[in-house]
Amino acid sequence: MPEHISRIEAKCTEKGLKMTGQRRVIARVLSESQDHPDVEMLYNRASAIDPNISIATVYRTVKLFEEAGITQRHDFGDGRARYEEASIEHHDHLIDLKTGNVIEFANLEIERLQREIAQKLGYKLVDHRLELYGIPLDKASED
Repeated sequence: MPEHISRIEAKCTEKGLKMTGQRRVIARVLSESQDHPDVEMLYNRASAIDPNISIATVYRTVKLFEEAGITQRHDFGDGRARYEEASIEHHDHLIDLKTGNVIEFANLEIERLQREIAQKLGYKLVDHRLELYGIPLDKASED
């Protein structure tokens, strides 16, 4: 299986970060993640590839990636920091409180309203995060 450079590893190289073998594995695992893994999930996935990776290495590496602006840390209210690759394309999150699944979405109307609200309050919006928390409609009637 030929080794490929993951998107996160390429971003690290662009920013001049030293890439050890273990950092490469963690970068690849993060790049390939379709979910928003926490450190324990990243550790489990990375140590399956390289059993010598410690959880401390994963903690240090995600902190390094976050400080370099390569990844983003999220707190979705479950007490665990969750990570994703920093994206040029803005998106928001809907968190399913029953399953913990995180759904990414983009909505131009929401974006327009947020800028409009900031402007009405005398501000230019420069950044924001929107997290919605919900339960599936078919489950809402059960509670």
